[in-house]
Amino acid sequence: MSLNTLTKSTLSLSFALALAACQTPPVRTTQAPVAMQQSEVNFEFAHADYRTINQALEQGELTSAELVTYYLQRIRAHNQQGAELRAVISLNPDALAEAETLDKARKQGDVRGSLHGIPVLLKDNIDTADGLANTAGSLLFAENFPEDDAALVKNLRAQGAIILGKANLSEWANFRSTRSSSGWSGVGGLARNPYDTTRSTCGSSAGSGAAVAADFTTFAVGTETDGSLVCPGAVNGIVSIKPTLGLISRDGIIPISHSQDTAGPMTRSVAGAVTLMQAMASYDGSDAASFRTDTVFTQYLNEDGLEGKRIGVVRNLMGYNELLDNQFEQQLEVLEAQGATLVDVEMPTYGEYGDAEFTVLLYEFKQDMANYLATTQLPYRNMADLIEANNMTEADEPRYQKALEKSKRLAGAEGIDAMLADHDLDLLVAPTTGPSWKIDLVNGDHYAGSASSPAAVAGYPHITVPMGYIELPKQPKLPVGISFFSTAHAEPVLIEAAYSYEQATQHRQPPQLSATATHLD
Repeated sequence: MSLNTLTKSTLSLSFALALAACQTPPVRTTQAPVAMQQSEVNFEFAHADYRTINQALEQGELTSAELVTYYLQRIRAHNQQGAELRAVISLNPDALAEAETLDKARKQGDVRGSLHGIPVLLKDNIDTADGLANTAGSLLFAENFPEDDAALVKNLRAQGAIILGKANLSEWANFRSTRSSSGWSGVGGLARNPYDTTRSTCGSSAGSGAAVAADFTTFAVGTETDGSLVCPGAVNGIVSIKPTLGLISRDGIIPISHSQDTAGPMTRSVAGAVTLMQAMASYDGSDAASFRTDTVFTQYLNEDGLEGKRIGVVRNLMGYNELLDNQFEQQLEVLEAQGATLVDVEMPTYGEYGDAEFTVLLYEFKQDMANYLATTQLPYRNMADLIEANNMTEADEPRYQKALEKSKRLAGAEGIDAMLADHDLDLLVAPTTGPSWKIDLVNGDHYAGSASSPAAVAGYPHITVPMGYIELPKQPKLPVGISFFSTAHAEPVLIEAAYSYEQATQHRQPPQLSATATHLD
């Protein structure tokens, strides 16, 4: 959740405890063993994407142990030291040993799947049964050691992925205060943007986005209720996919809303994001939103994917940042040059259904959190146990149902679906969100605008891809993203468009991490 919509009275107890303990909470990072002297490897590690890494592994130019060692060195250099990104909360102490085991298996011809030997960081609201706590960033959950992997984690392991550790996040996925600062958690401290450490990572998949951008991992997994995959994706200069609701099981994920929550991939390329999404996707009979699909998403990585597409340009999701709009207008020329037809459209905006969405989230957060707590060994069973002073107004069932119908209708049937049908369109585009704002620990986040809500509320897919950089006087260049979104189960169309755009532009440039952080705490 990246919208600061929760009432001030619902600040979590862990937030209050952390502030009472210290202004800058220590990062709770398990120190994994790492050899600081690498063997000579003829491989360019820095910011390598999935395809480059996987090809090197397949051809014997690189081992998974070498790759894990590289990432552990990066984390050691810049997580709590150096740039002080605080993107990682904990590390898997067995990651290097797992990599060595997978290297031996590869040599014997035993390759588990598309992610064999590839490191993945998980947002710290996803269960693992490997001794890593699942904290949601809260001190109250610091001893939450799940007994079972989340369904998506089982899928990742089955494909040969190495769980490198847990990424920092906005505590309680940012659903805690009207003045929260994205990326802050009582357990992990404040995650920072690697392009400018005085600026926000956006949230709540803050650490996941920053870690991928800073080259702490090949892949990261985030979660989104509204904006928490695509916003940190855009402001950290990476690719992120929010899939159709139910494509990836929500089992074992600390929740906000069963109507909107989903996990999704965060990577440095569209091909990597699609591969990771494919690995996580599966049917789960215990998840009411889950559905079966035999779609092979990677087959839609088509360089000519924009050819013949009819694309709606959502003009009323613009206008909040002139520099952003100028950059976006230039990208429209790229879309046309690649064979797309553009049509200007306008659709219902967050202002028309934001209150209804908020009502839905308040109701579902209480119920869904109680359901998750029932699966843990923690001494809490409901929101009353978790919040020091629970002044939240409970939404009654009729109010909730009315709000759910309104928000889904305006975002979906009368929003995205209506625009597609009325103009015979394949997909819609808009700027994902503005450039990252200065961190403000007093007043919280300074959101100007975003394209996240329509697809988030409707439960539809949304991909953000780097579309260049905003240059401000005497400031580091700030990445911004372009959003591709459409109706339910439209991932193939979006993948074609996003991949074709990415290949035509190649906008992404890695951040330059300073040896010493320049931010002020």
